Amino acid sequence: MLKRYQVLLPDWLEDYLKWGVKQTGLSFSEIIRLEICFSVLAMIEELHPEYKPNLSMKDIMDTATTFNKSKFKKEDITRFASRVYFETRKAIEYRSSKVKK
Repeated sequence: MLKRYQVLLPDWLEDYLKWGVKQTGLSFSEIIRLEICFSVLAMIEELHPEYKPNLSMKDIMDTATTFNKSKFKKEDITRFASRVYFETRKAIEYRSSKVKK
């Protein structure tokens, strides 16, 4: 389930996110969600080196490089985003289980 939040962004960050919208065809909200998920995955990899996600930051960067070098369909990005959301949720669940102990 999605919840609505108001977030204040500096101009430079807004410009970067709008660039992502133009490059991918995703909505502004989807770009923000993806960027947050990328950050969460990176942090959890650093905080819990024993956690081995099925999608690492290297995988994300390789996919981004592929998207930048070739033509892609919006469906490809949407499929990739779904995978990122799924892996981020698993990583957060893993971290939550470690924090509770």
